[in-house]
Amino acid sequence: MTQGTVLITGCSSGIGLDAARTLNDRGWRVLASCRQDADCQRLKSEGLESFVLDYSSSESVQAGARQALELTGGRLDALFNNGAFAIPGLVEDLPRDALRSVFETNLFGQFELIRAVIPAMRQQGHGRIINCSSVLGFTALPFRGAYTASKFAMEGLTDTLRLEMRDTSIQIALIEPGPIRTRIRENSIAHFERWIDWQSSARRQDYESRLRPRLYEPSTKKDRFELPPGAVTEKLIHALESAQARPRYYVTMPTYIVGMLKRVLGTRWLDRVLSSR
Repeated sequence: MTQGTVLITGCSSGIGLDAARTLNDRGWRVLASCRQDADCQRLKSEGLESFVLDYSSSESVQAGARQALELTGGRLDALFNNGAFAIPGLVEDLPRDALRSVFETNLFGQFELIRAVIPAMRQQGHGRIINCSSVLGFTALPFRGAYTASKFAMEGLTDTLRLEMRDTSIQIALIEPGPIRTRIRENSIAHFERWIDWQSSARRQDYESRLRPRLYEPSTKKDRFELPPGAVTEKLIHALESAQARPRYYVTMPTYIVGMLKRVLGTRWLDRVLSSR
């Protein structure tokens, strides 16, 4: 049975790829977008509909939205905003342009896409918008400032949008994963090398002892809390197919633990727990 049409971004690997394949198998018509055309061609070879949509380019976002609506005759039942990237580094070492680049992709492009598809959802009388945030969308960890800031901002705009859409038939939800087996750490190396002058940092020793080993020498031992991308897809399915989507979906034990700690601990005690990560 056909479930409907869904546009998913960031489908080259990880969460987006698993979501595209799984929803396609469940009967959804999936429009699986990627930032690079080579990845789109690979997905097409699997039988998925795919086209380029790069959040960092307003022109690409608008073209991607138009293509999605043209392919579906103006009907789009759901949007899953998934694409994002990270720039590891201490806040004191983040250049202005580094922060700008993260926000262009992780925030501005996503909400420009939302703006582009809402009119079609309003006209058809229904729609669901699910944004993939993170446990770092409501708590902070050292060396993750740029990514954390973009996800905090995403959560603020998403919460506001949910309130503004409360009396409409368009439902808004957040998915907040903790550690998921994806390539985000591997992919962040190029951004770290481009933007962070760690050798000139006053905290060079921290980079050498804490961040660089984590980036360049990943442990072969699996994180006991890490889950496969399918754990996110399970929550996405509920957000798409249930009668009423929840405002938030936690994924992985660390997200539940941190959510609980924020409710019961004061800021100073929480800082002690999180600063060791």
